[in-house]
Amino acid sequence: MVFKRRTPRTWRQLAQEAVWPRGGWSRAAQYVKHRLTRLPDEPHRIARGVFAGVFISFTPLFGFHFVGAALLAWILRGNILAALLATFVGNPVTMPLIAFGSVEIGHWMLGIDAPLTMVNIFKAFSDAGTELWANFLAIFTEDVAHWRNLARFFETIYLPYLVGGILPGLVTGFGFYYLTIPVIRAYQKLRSMKAEARRARLRRRGLSEADDGEAGSQ
Repeated sequence: MVFKRRTPRTWRQLAQEAVWPRGGWSRAAQYVKHRLTRLPDEPHRIARGVFAGVFISFTPLFGFHFVGAALLAWILRGNILAALLATFVGNPVTMPLIAFGSVEIGHWMLGIDAPLTMVNIFKAFSDAGTELWANFLAIFTEDVAHWRNLARFFETIYLPYLVGGILPGLVTGFGFYYLTIPVIRAYQKLRSMKAEARRARLRRRGLSEADDGEAGSQ
């Protein structure tokens, strides 16, 4: 294959680059911006897609952010590729802040009085994942499935995260929406001007060559 790597990356390298890309998150952000500005679509459709991707990034639908962003973009008649690119907002650097803020807002909205720290949130995710895996293995063994940690995780973390992420997701999503439209319009206008200037140069070159040809024939 033309674009296949000569030396395939190992699982360790893939995991490491998922947390910290080779060029850093700044370079990754520049790449996303570059791809967004070059999308061949109307600015408002790209902006709707960006809104969808950003909003979904504030939900605890881990593993389904791409699917959720694409579905929401389709419902809003936005650009689906823009939605997928915009899920970059929920990266390993920003996700802890998004999770903590969303859960805290959710606790306030649902009236949940429970100690909340970043360590508690990570521990709850870890305990729930461990219990879920143990319950899956219990299907094939004689072990008894337990749901206490999962139930507590749903009540104190997942549900508050789901509810509390709506408001900051909407605010941030609309912020990106209104920022995207003028940026895309300006970039598309600049590209159109450059393309027109390039066509004008080609036309002048063609006329010049034609004149030279006529002069030579005389």
